[in-house]
Amino acid sequence: MNKGTPHIAASKSDFAKTVLMPGDPLRSKFIAEHFLDSPVLVNNIRGVQGYTGIYRGKPVSVMASGMGMPSMGIYSYELFHFFDVDNIIRIGSAGAIHKDLKLLDIVIALSASTNSNYASQYSLPGTVAPTADFALVSKAYEAAIGLGISPHVGPIFSSDTFYDDAQSLAAWQKMGVLAVEMEAAALYLNAARAGKSALCICTISDTPLQGSEECSPQEREQGFTKMMKLALEIA
Repeated sequence: MNKGTPHIAASKSDFAKTVLMPGDPLRSKFIAEHFLDSPVLVNNIRGVQGYTGIYRGKPVSVMASGMGMPSMGIYSYELFHFFDVDNIIRIGSAGAIHKDLKLLDIVIALSASTNSNYASQYSLPGTVAPTADFALVSKAYEAAIGLGISPHVGPIFSSDTFYDDAQSLAAWQKMGVLAVEMEAAALYLNAARAGKSALCICTISDTPLQGSEECSPQEREQGFTKMMKLALEIA
């Protein structure tokens, strides 16, 4: 496919082999403008901004995924299948579940449990466990230590609901889950099905089980620079 898709107006050669995917289009723009050399806007359909530029001599792309697994599912599927992307690294915000996590802590997601029905499309005779690519996890951990970051590595929970009436996070806490977000499970499943690689790195933006602490919208957009630098080092 050389003329793009219904959601990405770009040619196959417009994207690097590794794409960083924040949820917020403005965070994508911030990364391109502050970290990439010679960034070029390669997609802006529906305001979902995608850029390709150079970081430390290598081409890197960054494009927003939007919110939730349906949106992540569309964009990561198209990048993997139609634009020859090999690696997608989600860089997003997450709510703390584990009691030891604090605002702005970094989480590297080994796996992503979910309440989503996304995996039903594969008609698997059992329950699939969406997991990250080990090579990317290993590189992320080593890069984090090199940058002076002490990351939390473990399972997260990808939820279809931001405002959850069931108040189920306490149950996931008992299972050792670190944090909750809304996209990683779909990304990991798409990568597994495509034979590609994926990783989710999150910054803790709020602590739903420990009070009302949360980052401001501006902090979410621009303040997660440690996570951004970490993902760029991997790329």
